[in-house]
Amino acid sequence: MAGSLGLGTASCSSSPGGRALNGAIIGGASGAIVGSLVSRQPAAGAVVGGAIGAATGAVIGVVTTPSSPSPSWF
Repeated sequence: MAGSLGLGTASCSSSPGGRALNGAIIGGASGAIVGSLVSRQPAAGAVVGGAIGAATGAVIGVVTTPSSPSPSWF
């Protein structure tokens, strides 16, 4: 679910930096929520989940940046 949310919002920007930022925000928020819900220590789970989610979301945002179209000569 978090991946689909990250990909959906990360696709709103066309620059790698913008997509990384959007992915990090969504991934961090999603990771913090999930981490706090599944951990015995909600605060620690939120911090760890948020960090992992932000890093993952940023990577997904950069990797899914569309490349610029190459010119068609034929």
